Amino acid sequence: MARDRSPAELVGAAPDTAFEITFDGRPITALPGQSVAAALWAAGILAWRTTRAGGRPRGAFCGIGHCFDCLATVNGQPNRRACLVPAHPGDTVTTQEGHGHDELAV
Repeated sequence: MARDRSPAELVGAAPDTAFEITFDGRPITALPGQSVAAALWAAGILAWRTTRAGGRPRGAFCGIGHCFDCLATVNGQPNRRACLVPAHPGDTVTTQEGHGHDELAV
């Protein structure tokens, strides 16, 4: 039955070799062409940012770069929209707390 097959199986996709990125020090498998958000989702990670007020968890919401819920720190750069950033071998993704510029806090 079609529901028992993955989307890749349904379209006959044969992605290139998977590679590794890290999220908060944890290794995550990513596929060529995946966004950082897609790789995190595939690994079961649904939140990678906290809000400035209240520290509430956030992850991908719209998935097309319109909102800013999916902000993450990627390779040391804060405020990257994880749904738009392509994953590359060796990328380091860390949870972003608040606005991502703690060094500017007073």
